[in-house]
Amino acid sequence: MSNSVPPRQQPQDPWRSEGAPPKPPRRRLGGWGGMILTALAVFLITNLLLSQFSGANTPTVSYTEFERQLQANNISKIYSKGDAIEGALRKEQTVPKVDGKGTYTQFKTERPVFADDNLWATLVKNKVTVTAAPVVQQRSFLYNLMISLAPILLLVALWIFIGRRMSKSLAGGLGGGLGGFGRKAPPKPVVPEEGKRITFEDVAGIDEVEAELSEVVDFLKRPEAYRALGARMPRGVLLAGPPGTGKTLLARAVAGEADVPFFSASASEFIEMIVGVGAGRVRELFAEARKVAPAIVFIDEIDTIGRARGAAGGFGGHDEREQTLNQILTEMDGFSGSEGVVVIAATNRPDVLDPALTRPGRFDRTVHVSPPDRPGREAILRIHTREVPLEKGVDLSQVARSTPGMTGAELANLANEAALLAVKRGKKAVGQSEFSDALEKVQLGAARPLVIPPEERKRTAYHEAGHALLGMLQPGADPVRKITIVPRGRALGVTLSTPDSDRYAYTEEYLRGRIIGALGGMAAEHIVFGVITTGAENDLEQVTNLVRGMVGRWGMSDRVGPLSAIPNDPQQPYGLSAAPSTLDVVDSEMRRIVDECYGTACRLLDTHREQLDALATALLEAETLEEAEAYAAAGIPRLSKPDV
Repeated sequence: MSNSVPPRQQPQDPWRSEGAPPKPPRRRLGGWGGMILTALAVFLITNLLLSQFSGANTPTVSYTEFERQLQANNISKIYSKGDAIEGALRKEQTVPKVDGKGTYTQFKTERPVFADDNLWATLVKNKVTVTAAPVVQQRSFLYNLMISLAPILLLVALWIFIGRRMSKSLAGGLGGGLGGFGRKAPPKPVVPEEGKRITFEDVAGIDEVEAELSEVVDFLKRPEAYRALGARMPRGVLLAGPPGTGKTLLARAVAGEADVPFFSASASEFIEMIVGVGAGRVRELFAEARKVAPAIVFIDEIDTIGRARGAAGGFGGHDEREQTLNQILTEMDGFSGSEGVVVIAATNRPDVLDPALTRPGRFDRTVHVSPPDRPGREAILRIHTREVPLEKGVDLSQVARSTPGMTGAELANLANEAALLAVKRGKKAVGQSEFSDALEKVQLGAARPLVIPPEERKRTAYHEAGHALLGMLQPGADPVRKITIVPRGRALGVTLSTPDSDRYAYTEEYLRGRIIGALGGMAAEHIVFGVITTGAENDLEQVTNLVRGMVGRWGMSDRVGPLSAIPNDPQQPYGLSAAPSTLDVVDSEMRRIVDECYGTACRLLDTHREQLDALATALLEAETLEEAEAYAAAGIPRLSKPDV
């Protein structure tokens, strides 16, 4: 199964879509920088235009120029008020400036106080008309005020326009950000995508989930048949399961199988610091889906916004999360006309979702997607190796038997690691050894080139031999698949044990056997060397988790009884789950069971000391022992038979 998601059509959209028409490009002004440049351009253009129509181009000439034009008899009339003189020429003249350009017919000048020329006589001689009204008409006060305020008014109008566009953008969610302009074009007809869409043929290992979702596919394909009988389309389907089980792939397969548009978004992509943006984004997502209905909207990790409300104060991001959740509830309720839009959501924590979200009428169905069983794992491996050349003799069923509990994503990673190893080794096809080494790398970690002292290397060999030998001796225990003292990850050695078939329920005997096997490394070090090292840290963590579940959650203690005294939720405080006296009894019972199992481990290893020495010696020589080699070195036949 592939975990790829469809691409975003536009970077600003918080969703991805396939099978839907592309949205028209948005006109963008460039954010705040674009707005500032626009305002500056409007201010300059307004001043330029007003200066052209305001009469401000009447030049002020020198009194010497005035005298020159008067002596040339080129002045037709003048008006004087004090020493200020205004006049008009008979013939057009060039602007009397060094850098001046153009011509003028009206002018203004000032007569110096010290001038002693006979101005009046010259005017009479040249028949210049002395008017009683100004030659240059002055603007009124109101006209001057309007000219002064025009640029400011235009800037205010532009700012109001931008502010309204911003408010619509925020209310609508994704309208191009702060600089989004222009109206959306009407939706275009749906056109088929290039390439093949994902269908149920690309999904394997979860047949029971496919059967649940096939009804949704049939409804999307034949809605009239269901409406004829009064059946309504499911509003929502909740996919719950561990990470990597293929929930996103299932949603895409439903859309591809029904051949309807598919919109995909992560719930965290709706949340922003600004309250209301998430709700706006939800509205726009459903609006886009309704345009091309019937369609599927997929929301991944819905527990991000779908947690039960009222758990904290309504401030900041919490208030925004609740508004986003309320908008999703409203869209799914049908009041907004979302008929024809099926919502598929995925979560790893269905127990924390708001009850209003999971009630019938919103998410009508909850489908649990579990890790695949052995036939499912084999089918998934075949899907992920369709384009991988395999050597003859590669047994994918054997790989599937060795990978219990693995999800589809982990199996895809396993196939990819095997292909990478084949490339590194210069091979043309992937063989069984590549799958085995890839599984070893995935489950045990990458090998580390450490130089370990001989004494510590011997202690590690006995530690792993203790684990393996007790696993071989315990009836019903998981078979030992591989033992290695090659350092991998943080461990100096690893013993790999996996069951022949998938287990779904565990008995007390089986769990005690696992505890005995986990304590075998520490017991072997104590018996052989008389010391206990820090190498048992991970073993003790596993033992503690197992015995705590046996006593506090699974009722495998007579003193505690059939009670759930320890919470399953790791986030819940341990000390608040039961009364202090009950927790004291739980701790006492845990210690009793571990002491009994440790005593059994020491007794078995002491009884089979020769086999322990033989297994440790074989490990020191070969460093890594496969299943058959390990059982042969210990001289113990396999107590369980492979499930074929």
